[in-house]
Amino acid sequence: MPRDRDEPPAVRVYTVCDESKYLVVRNVPSLGCGDDLANLFGTYGPVEECKPMDAEDCEPYTDVFFIKFSQVSNARFAKRKLDESVFLGNRLQVTYAPHFESLLDTKEKLEVRRKEVLGRIKSSAGRPEGTSQYSLAQGSSSGNHHQMNFNKREYLKTNHASHIEDPRFSHVPSNKVRGKND
Repeated sequence: MPRDRDEPPAVRVYTVCDESKYLVVRNVPSLGCGDDLANLFGTYGPVEECKPMDAEDCEPYTDVFFIKFSQVSNARFAKRKLDESVFLGNRLQVTYAPHFESLLDTKEKLEVRRKEVLGRIKSSAGRPEGTSQYSLAQGSSSGNHHQMNFNKREYLKTNHASHIEDPRFSHVPSNKVRGKND
């Protein structure tokens, strides 16, 4: 059953084992457009292989293609951008195909992911707690970060103090607050 346009799409989470540099593209029009499809996917990274899968079941007047990227990250990017996109009038259905991976491909994929995770851990270990890579990029040193926090605290104190002195605002302790029906 087709999804309603106002309904948000379902979220699908992929693990490193689900992702692959091999993709299967369904719902490609049967117009002999394999080169065009390869060029489209090639904009997201080097495509090593793009060929029709004749043994695969498909809808009438459509083809299924097998695409192999040189890197998993390129396949991930292409899938994210091209899944459910329109190609020559048909909505493409792009899926990962990890079952085509060799043992060497799987080892390589896991090693690349391990290095990515270690890189993220190392880059976050050098930052002060509670900061992101973006807040450090704005200030050239950690001293600037502390100065920014100090300025923020001073602003909050003066802002809070100005409300206390303003007669339009009254301070009510939390133990004195009552509901409408009390």
